[in-house]
Amino acid sequence: MTSNDAGRSVTARSAHRKAIALAVAAAVGGFLFGFDSSVINGAVEAIEGQFDLSSGVTGLVVAVALLGCALGAWSGGKLADRWGRTRVMVFGGVLFFVSSILSAIAWSAIDLSIWRFMAGVGIGIASVIAPAYIAEIAPAALRGRLGSLQQLAITVGIFAALLSDQLLAEAAGGAANELWFGWEAWRWMFLVAVVPAAVYSILALRIPESPRYLVAKNQDDDARAVLSSVLGPDEDVEERVREIHRSIAIDEKNAEEGTLKGPRFGLKPIVWVGILLSVFQQFVGINAIFYYSTSLWQSVGFDESQSFLFSTITAVTNVAVTFIAIALVDKVGRRPLLLIGSVGMTITLGIMSLAFTQSSGSGDDITLPGAWGPIALVAANLFVVFFGATWGPLVWVLLGEMFPNRIRAAALGVAAMAQWLANFAITISFPPLLDTFGASVPYLMFAVFAALSFFFVLGKVPETKGVELEDMGNQPVRPSAG
Repeated sequence: MTSNDAGRSVTARSAHRKAIALAVAAAVGGFLFGFDSSVINGAVEAIEGQFDLSSGVTGLVVAVALLGCALGAWSGGKLADRWGRTRVMVFGGVLFFVSSILSAIAWSAIDLSIWRFMAGVGIGIASVIAPAYIAEIAPAALRGRLGSLQQLAITVGIFAALLSDQLLAEAAGGAANELWFGWEAWRWMFLVAVVPAAVYSILALRIPESPRYLVAKNQDDDARAVLSSVLGPDEDVEERVREIHRSIAIDEKNAEEGTLKGPRFGLKPIVWVGILLSVFQQFVGINAIFYYSTSLWQSVGFDESQSFLFSTITAVTNVAVTFIAIALVDKVGRRPLLLIGSVGMTITLGIMSLAFTQSSGSGDDITLPGAWGPIALVAANLFVVFFGATWGPLVWVLLGEMFPNRIRAAALGVAAMAQWLANFAITISFPPLLDTFGASVPYLMFAVFAALSFFFVLGKVPETKGVELEDMGNQPVRPSAG
């Protein structure tokens, strides 16, 4: 290797490290997403008791944040095109910071629901901006792995929330007991969230703007500087800027192409693919496990401490298996991993449904006889393995890259809004389903959706591995032959 080649190699590695660092910073929004999703897990029982709530109202308090997330996701894409990616990140972080404090001092279920809705708006914004920003600063060869960091951050956030919930509950002798300064442990569970919210806001102030947004605002020199720092010497930065300009010119010439409107129920086919990917990701029931796992394991005979431990183990598993997706997504591709995940989720959810047909009792007195309790626990964790290695990260990768430049932020916002609404539907319906039918019926329902997701991916989801973002508008909606 010549000294010139060695120098280019060092420069390329430096550029890739810069791209990774920026992706990690943006993915902290995913950490907030995961933390907020699961911090309520350890507080559900205490909140229900403190405010004397029915199961339906409890489900609403848990799920109302998801309506805020839907609003944040829908508006986040539009704001990102108007204000820029990084400014919107800061806005989302500030909303989450303030709402965490207000949730901790809530005095009724009504105001807690309002603050949880506010938190949801911030999280919804972060859920849209992070994958869009990562896709727009990442080299094509790294885009899948860097896009997977969003889900890794989500899983780490879930784990951090469950772990902090467990530690606080154990320190107080129960989530409903007083801990420090006369505050119950569940209030401290919400207050802890101010730390990652502050970190996210500070990082968002320090990272550069997306080069595609900069070119759209005629700030080409700034765009070149960002692209040069993340692409390395083997990439033609000038050509990349020209490609973005050509894409923008085509958008302006064909203004209708710059909208989401299409012939199928008012939306473009690729937007529907994104929406259905999002819906299937939620309808397999992943958040029923993360939101209600502590309560669920208590209902089948484990005490509060053991239930927190099992929930934390599940979260650790979710973190670990995300590295499988990071290792394989740019080698194997998006579609094969999704198909494997659909099969695995269908089988494990079916086993969980079968296990809970053996339960006896009702309400909080459900028991699983003999080996069925451990079987249900193992199946739940295997389900998390299949989800965490495939559908968890890869949906976010696809949403960040599958849309043409002209509609990326807006389409991602619509797809993410659909994801949050689907999440809301599952979250608010799970407690009543659990009370009415036991766990077997909802898990069977999730298994059916997992099976349907296999055929959806097989027939409708395009492979985007290695395709430049500027070429996404030329991708067919149908899967590629490879």
